[in-house]
Amino acid sequence: MMAIRLPRILQAKQNLLRGSSPARDVRKDYVAVYVGEEEKKRFVIPVSHLNQPSFQELLSKAEEEFGFDHQMGGLTIPCREDIFIDLTSRLNGS
Repeated sequence: MMAIRLPRILQAKQNLLRGSSPARDVRKDYVAVYVGEEEKKRFVIPVSHLNQPSFQELLSKAEEEFGFDHQMGGLTIPCREDIFIDLTSRLNGS
């Protein structure tokens, strides 16, 4: 009987460890960012975007406005959503 219950216990433990945290749904080599001037929308982008000069400008603006301790708990970029989408589209090559 113990052999039957052990897999169930292990499965339950894995489900708990996965949790429902927003950070858990981000694939490897990607990062979630919050974008917007007033209402923030969540986007998941490749980590490689963070090294691009055009993206670095947005990060500098975010640092100036929010510093490193922000209530959203994630990387927040204070720009219009359409500007962000345009930038990431160009970085994606589409």
